[in-house]
Amino acid sequence: MHTIRRSHERGQADHGWLQSRHSFSFASYHDPQHMGWGNLRVINEDRVAPGMGFGTHGHRDMEIISYVLSGELAHRDSLGHVKTIPSGDVQRMSAGTGVMHSEFNHSASQAVHFLQIWILPAQHGIEPGYEQASVSDADKRGRLHCIAAPQGQGGAVALHADARIHAGLFDGDESERLELNPRRKAYVQVARGSVVANGVALQAGDALLLRDEAAVALAQGQDAEVLVFDLAP
Repeated sequence: MHTIRRSHERGQADHGWLQSRHSFSFASYHDPQHMGWGNLRVINEDRVAPGMGFGTHGHRDMEIISYVLSGELAHRDSLGHVKTIPSGDVQRMSAGTGVMHSEFNHSASQAVHFLQIWILPAQHGIEPGYEQASVSDADKRGRLHCIAAPQGQGGAVALHADARIHAGLFDGDESERLELNPRRKAYVQVARGSVVANGVALQAGDALLLRDEAAVALAQGQDAEVLVFDLAP
């Protein structure tokens, strides 16, 4: 069973320096029909203008993942991390008992395009933490590569949540099938390009929400970058 969430149906925020699309209710965008999927709570597609960024702000009890599609994002937090997140990298910040952080685009000419993802943790009150990993195009070419998982299995960044995130690049004849537990939920997000997922044609920004499904099957990609979430029900 699946539900299609088209790109134009998402919430939208225009702050001048920040253009954001919200897959689920976030900030001033509220839609009781779209409050999350399983333990996936937020997917924001953000574009940050050159020389701009998010000022220091706080979070608690959330697994926050940043996946950079183009440009570079500068990260600073109250745990002492000062990092640059380039295109292709995945960052996981566990807010736990509380963390302050900021994100900034130091480029004078290039916007940063990234996905901000929030997943509900398996338990509250954990110690805050940070992890970052580089994922090459070769890792993702024509396959779904696990980029985040409980305990960081297989080199993925470690999630303190019952969830796995896979990323893949698909073009031409490349295809992939990811087996699922039908008792769980899954979510397919097309970051760019186009792809057919479980027989449904999806464009950049579109998503497919799955339940009671035994697999995700991807094919007929055209310069597609796709994230697939395996989620607690």
